[in-house]
Amino acid sequence: MEETLKALESSLSHIKWRLKSSSKLRLEIDILALCTGMRPVIMVDYGGKMPELQEHLCELLKRCQKESPSFEHLRVMVIEDMIYLIHVKGLAEYVSSSLSSEAELHFVDLEQDPPKMITLKEKSSVGMQLISVQKLFSLVFPLNGMTDEIRLPNRTDHTIEATSSNITISPQSTEVVDLSSCICDSQVTIPTLNGWLLGYPVVYLFDKEHIADAIYNLSTQSLRIFKILVTRNGPFSKGSMPEELMSFSVPYELSMEGSNEPWAEMFLAKMQSKWAKCKPTWRTLQMEVSECFPQAIAL
Repeated sequence: MEETLKALESSLSHIKWRLKSSSKLRLEIDILALCTGMRPVIMVDYGGKMPELQEHLCELLKRCQKESPSFEHLRVMVIEDMIYLIHVKGLAEYVSSSLSSEAELHFVDLEQDPPKMITLKEKSSVGMQLISVQKLFSLVFPLNGMTDEIRLPNRTDHTIEATSSNITISPQSTEVVDLSSCICDSQVTIPTLNGWLLGYPVVYLFDKEHIADAIYNLSTQSLRIFKILVTRNGPFSKGSMPEELMSFSVPYELSMEGSNEPWAEMFLAKMQSKWAKCKPTWRTLQMEVSECFPQAIAL
């Protein structure tokens, strides 16, 4: 951890990316989460706007990879106007588990008023298209024989089936992985895709024709906010104050038992299993649940 954060600090000092202290802290936590296997994907929604944000991330990652091997599996990924940092092997493993029975997601159907919880993606046409998107990701990030080479699809059709091309990104490349095409011909929305990509146990589900309905239906709901909090070990720890590793929301009426919901307990157990493998970095891990009254929602 110390080597990773020193490389990050050194690299930031050499580029023209001036981060606020809160954004720098967020970046540190996100990088550590990727490097320790706590998360395979993080979304960078701080530190500026596109395209400058993409330029800064690519330049930062290029310098970090020269200074420390901790960064060798990290890449920048773009989907439409969203930008992410990914751990290539971690994402390959996550995609593989998503397509198996190991990780059954729960979905909140926002096309219904009030929203309802569903568990079988096969019961929803958007859910079926999400499975197709996941299969595309499995082609781009194959689990078997993973060598850190990224295969980009050269075409997609209306079912989001993809073929692999001979375009590859070598282990030392910082070329951006642009997967905007993965949802351009489907009804899968960015919030639904993000819910899965970012590892949330509950994902908001709605198609592109029902965005306005989804915004209204969610804005009228009280929410529970689930946060995974961690504290760091070592000289780079920020005292004893917990730091947010990740957070997600679920309508209050669909999560009455809070952290005692079966899916919440399973999710916490999964995060604790990951934490057990990297305790030298993270001293503690816990789940915190709070409430949020109805308010305007941007999807």
